[in-house]
Amino acid sequence: MSSVLIIGGHGKVALRLAPILTSRGDAVTSIIRNPEHTDDVSRTGATARVADVSSLDEESLVDLFRGHDAIVWSAGAGGGDPERTYAVDRDAAIRSMSAAATAGVSRYVMVSYIGSRRDHGVAQDDPFFAYAEAKSIADEHLRGTDLEWTILAPGPLTLQEPTGLISVADPGDGRVTRADVAAVAAATLADPSTIRRTIPFGNGETPIAEAIRA
Repeated sequence: MSSVLIIGGHGKVALRLAPILTSRGDAVTSIIRNPEHTDDVSRTGATARVADVSSLDEESLVDLFRGHDAIVWSAGAGGGDPERTYAVDRDAAIRSMSAAATAGVSRYVMVSYIGSRRDHGVAQDDPFFAYAEAKSIADEHLRGTDLEWTILAPGPLTLQEPTGLISVADPGDGRVTRADVAAVAAATLADPSTIRRTIPFGNGETPIAEAIRA
């Protein structure tokens, strides 16, 4: 059994990830910003903990992280406000990486997106620019740490039923169900061959555990 901390615990991926983890015996703590979401998280089998990671300093994050075996970053500002996007998707994410190392939580899974790279090509006047920039900086920073990191890079997310099937070698635009992203995150935590890899993927024809295996 592992103790997993999910940051962004009320997100659509996180709410699907938590029950997968708890059903296999993992102890899950889901970090949420809004206390009104506590019941939603509790129904997944996870323990809800209210904290705003964008406002916590590194020392406070260390206290939050200590005692866990793995962290899954599934938080996001949701777009629309560049200042908050940078505060969450870049600054808080980077602080969380340093805090994880200090807290002794070496396993760190980042839920990113398929286009995340420093040369992302998104124009500065595009509303998506702040998110693309923030995620690319955070992902680049994570790759430079000593953490046992994995970056998951799905394409556009859908709310369709899970398929259990993805493509890594040829993901196309990476379109994938949120439920399958959650399943990929769960499989990643159980597969050490995914450590220090960036995994772009979309729905495909290969069972998830097989597709992500190095």
